[in-house]
Amino acid sequence: MIKIDATSNKPLYEQIVDNIKSSYVKGFLKPGDEIPSVRKMALQLSVTPNTVAKAYQELERCKVIVTIRGKGTYISDKSDIKIDDEKLTNIRKELTTQVVELTYMGLGRDEIIEMIDAIYKEIKEAE
Repeated sequence: MIKIDATSNKPLYEQIVDNIKSSYVKGFLKPGDEIPSVRKMALQLSVTPNTVAKAYQELERCKVIVTIRGKGTYISDKSDIKIDDEKLTNIRKELTTQVVELTYMGLGRDEIIEMIDAIYKEIKEAE
């Protein structure tokens, strides 16, 4: 379910967060699904428990997961997720950088929109 790239510049905990969010968006993980404990996930991924704990803290902050003490960690109900204006601003900045790069490479507006639309469809078709 989760793939870690040890050669990536992206921190391991962020890769875990991204993988779980991606699995959630694609429908592989559904509200109420249990995810492994911190220790179990750390063993599966061959990372330290602190790395997984940091990822889980971020996922809880984003309301992707909920931990019930003594019971486990579960995917939360999507209706609890609210738009984070700060995160939205950061994503817009990242997208702007990528659109500038694509334009520099010679892609036009329609090609960029088609690319984004294709990516969105790939994500939604996986559900």
